[in-house]
Amino acid sequence: MEDVLDVYELPYNILRPVVCMDEKPYQLLGESREPLPMRQGNDKKTDSEYVREGTCSIFVFTEPLGGFRHVNARNQRTAVDWAEEIKYLADVCYPDAEKIILVLDNLNTHKISSLYKRFPPAEARRIARRLEVHYTPKHGSWLNIAEIELNVMTSQCLNRRVDDLEKLRCELAVWEVNRNERSSTINWHFTNNQARTKLVSLYPKIEIHNN
Repeated sequence: MEDVLDVYELPYNILRPVVCMDEKPYQLLGESREPLPMRQGNDKKTDSEYVREGTCSIFVFTEPLGGFRHVNARNQRTAVDWAEEIKYLADVCYPDAEKIILVLDNLNTHKISSLYKRFPPAEARRIARRLEVHYTPKHGSWLNIAEIELNVMTSQCLNRRVDDLEKLRCELAVWEVNRNERSSTINWHFTNNQARTKLVSLYPKIEIHNN
C-alpha cells in the first residue's frame, strides 16, 4: 500500500508519467423491442427485456496528473490482450517518455511475462524496459485511481445498452477524446501519513520490551 501511495505523491513529470490501469467486464446488450423515441413531454421508452449479445472487456489507462486517458474494448482480457494494450501505451500514448510508472492490480495477466507471450524476446524486453510497475495490494483495488476513471466512464458513456463491440469501441473513443480535450485530472489526497492513522489495524503490532 505505502509503495503505491509514494507513487501518488510524486510531482508531475512529463518524462516519467504515472499511469494507472484497470479492466472492466462489460455485457453487450441488444433491444428485444424497438424503443419508442423521445418526444416532447416524454422520455425515450425502452423495454425492460433485452437480448444478450456476448461479453467483452474494457481496458482503461489514466494519467491522474496529466489529464490523459486511453480506453479500448476487447473480446477477451488474456495475457496477449494486455500485452498489446501495453505496447500501444508505450509506443503510441507515451513514445517520448523515459519511463512509464504503471500502477495496476496483481491479476495473473498483468505481468511482464505476458509481453513474451505476444512478442519476440527482444521486442518484449524493449517494452518492459519502458515500464516501472507498481502493484496494488490484495484486496486493495480501491488504491487504483483507474477505478475512479472507470466509474466516470460508466456513468458518462455506458448508461445505455450497447449491442456490438465495434459500436462500443466508437462510443468509448468519442468519450476518450472529449475527456482528454478537457484535460480532466484526478487529485488524490490519501497519503501514507493518513494511512498510518486511519488504517492502523492493517499494520503489524510491534511489541517493545523494556530491559
